Amino acid sequence: MAYKISNKDGVLTFTIDREEKRNAVNDEVMEGLKEVITYIKEHENVRFLVVTGAGEKAFCSGGDLSEFHSLHTEEQAFGMLSKMGNILYDLATLRVPTIALINGAAVGGGCEIATACDFRLVASHAKCGFIQGTLAITSGWGGGTYLFERGLRHDRALKMLVDAKVYDAQLLHEIGWAMRVFEGSKEQALEEFIANMRKIHPSVHQAYKEIELRKWKERNIYDRVMEEIRLCAKLWESDAHNEAVQAFLNKSNSK
Repeated sequence: MAYKISNKDGVLTFTIDREEKRNAVNDEVMEGLKEVITYIKEHENVRFLVVTGAGEKAFCSGGDLSEFHSLHTEEQAFGMLSKMGNILYDLATLRVPTIALINGAAVGGGCEIATACDFRLVASHAKCGFIQGTLAITSGWGGGTYLFERGLRHDRALKMLVDAKVYDAQLLHEIGWAMRVFEGSKEQALEEFIANMRKIHPSVHQAYKEIELRKWKERNIYDRVMEEIRLCAKLWESDAHNEAVQAFLNKSNSK
């Protein structure tokens, strides 16, 4: 199984469990996320959704290129990108608070997943970044759109995207992407973060989420996400992207 799901006292935790692949996303992980989202929509007993990764090295390294490198055309790429894009939109618009518990590196699509969550708690050793540019593509699951909606100063959000590099935890906190940086156990960090929130009735949380989602609807977030995905799909079939992916796979296979 590529993921684990646990529900403890209303805290539903989704763990990407592909540590040997740096918790990269494949079709099974996508289906797991859909399962969790559907459960939350159909059950009233969930107060928080937590997304994290197995181990301490990686939260999520994005899409698994060893599985997705066979997608060459714009149409093929759009199929995969839009599938995950729709899953992330459903996650981003859930009625309960969502927390990215970042236990290690969150890069590429992993950074997009974290950005789609309401809160980001980052381990002090973790590095995160929108590194898609190094593969000659843009963010392809909607992460760029969510980043510009997360309250970061515009120049800082744009710089994070165009740098296409990882930032350390302290810098992520300084620019406002990480809400907290923690040492030690991620479980303890989570418990401390939600301690006060637990005392508030869930209907209050949901009401505040609705205020935010109302704004997003007015700003046509879904349409903007899909346009972002279409742009990435166009770049996906470029020679520059195919060459960058091949170089990455060759480097990985030589290790």
